[in-house]
Amino acid sequence: MAKYRFKPKLGMTIATIVVMAICIQLGMWQYNKAQQKLALQQQIEQGLAVQPVELPDVVEKIEDWRYKRVQFEGEYVPEYQILLDNRVNDNVVGYHVLTPIKLTEKQGYVLVNRGWIAGSLNREVPTVETPVGKQTLQGDIDFPLKKVFTLEAPAAKNEPWKMVWQHMDMQRYKDAVPFEVKPFIVRLEADSGGGGFRRNWPIPKDRITVHLGYAYQWFGFALTLFVIYIVLNLKSVNKGTENNE
Repeated sequence: MAKYRFKPKLGMTIATIVVMAICIQLGMWQYNKAQQKLALQQQIEQGLAVQPVELPDVVEKIEDWRYKRVQFEGEYVPEYQILLDNRVNDNVVGYHVLTPIKLTEKQGYVLVNRGWIAGSLNREVPTVETPVGKQTLQGDIDFPLKKVFTLEAPAAKNEPWKMVWQHMDMQRYKDAVPFEVKPFIVRLEADSGGGGFRRNWPIPKDRITVHLGYAYQWFGFALTLFVIYIVLNLKSVNKGTENNE
């Protein structure tokens, strides 16, 4: 019966350790992203499960209000409406329609994401209808990213209102409008009125399984590499060879 002796090569050992470490690190990165998405999904489900509350006057802790359902009344101000470009719905490129609303029972304004509309092949800005008069709306609170990388030039003072934006920059919007607007956006619920459009808001759970799949792939690569390393460094020896050594 043949005997086997493990005789690792230094160069192969170092290379295997380095590559395995990279694979494991990438696997943990994807796993942690899945856990973050899972925690976010739980927060969304908890927020949407409760009855809507009034809009907050001040937000001290963002996480206490993220995705929380709210209800309010007001009138749209379409003069300062914006369209967020390159928003995809069912593989069709279009826009998200964000319209400010002047609150009736509270001071100030809030920006409302009314949903998605399709774009055109010739890239013409679509015509958006906005209802007039008092609106009663329900939705959940969303906080845009504070730091957004964009090549888009900021609007200059006294220039005509630019409706199409590439990214949602809340500070830029606050600086551009002549009224006080709350530091968050309300995304209209799917069954809310108020002149809404398609509102298939993305949910984190759609990406949880994707991140877990990538994590298991990277862990699998590390395990496969370890098995290959063991096999390549096992040497078959017989008694004569063993005695000569």
